[in-house]
Amino acid sequence: MNLIEKDNCRKLFKRAYENRYTWDPAFAGYNGSCSFEEKEISFKGKFVIDSDLKSNVKNIKNDTISKLVSSQLWEVAIHRVRRDFDSVHGENTFLFGNSNEVGQEIIVGGKNSGDRYRIKDDIVTMVKRRIHGKLITIYTKDIQQTGYGYLSQKYTSQYQDVETAQPITGLNDFEDVFSRIEDSPYWVLSQRRIITEKYRDIPASEKTFRFSDMKLN
Repeated sequence: MNLIEKDNCRKLFKRAYENRYTWDPAFAGYNGSCSFEEKEISFKGKFVIDSDLKSNVKNIKNDTISKLVSSQLWEVAIHRVRRDFDSVHGENTFLFGNSNEVGQEIIVGGKNSGDRYRIKDDIVTMVKRRIHGKLITIYTKDIQQTGYGYLSQKYTSQYQDVETAQPITGLNDFEDVFSRIEDSPYWVLSQRRIITEKYRDIPASEKTFRFSDMKLN
C-alpha cells in the first residue's frame, strides 16, 4: 500500500472517530433517578455523575446491583469523553482490509497493533480490540443522530479468546435509548436493555436500566 492509500485510510478512520457524539470539556456532569430490573428483582435509587465523570449511586442498598448501575453509567460516560484523535491514535498506523456489507475494514498497526475496525458512512460499525488479555468484538446495528455526532443505539458485544477467537462469554445484545437534558446540547442514556445469551452453565438473562429526572449539575 502506498503513502496516499495509507493517508486516505487514516483520514477515513479519523472522520468516523470525530463523527461520534462526545461531551465538550465544559460538561459539569448530571444527576437523576435510576432503576434496575431483572425478572422479579427491582431496585430504585439516585445517581450523580460529577465533572470528572465519576458516578455515585445512592439509595440502592444491594451492593451488587449498585455496582451494576454504576458500571453502566461509567461505561456511557467514558465513551463520551472528547479526546483528540492524535492523542489516542497518534502512535497507530492504519491499512485498508477487505470490504463487506458491514463496512470497510481498517487494520491497525503500531501501538494498538491487531485491533480492527469497520467503517461505513462515517460510522464505526465494528470494533475488534484486545482488552485486558481478552478479545472483544462489537457490531453496531443502529445509531441515533444528535446533531452533534452519532450514538450507537443497537449493538452486540462478545468476549473471545485472544488466540482462538472462540467465545468465552455469551453474546450481549444492547438496546439504548438516549434523551437530551433539558434544552442543553447534552445527550445522556435514559434506558439500556441488555439481553445476554446462555453460555455453558450461565443462563440467559435480560437486564433493564432506566435513568430519569435528569438535570445538569
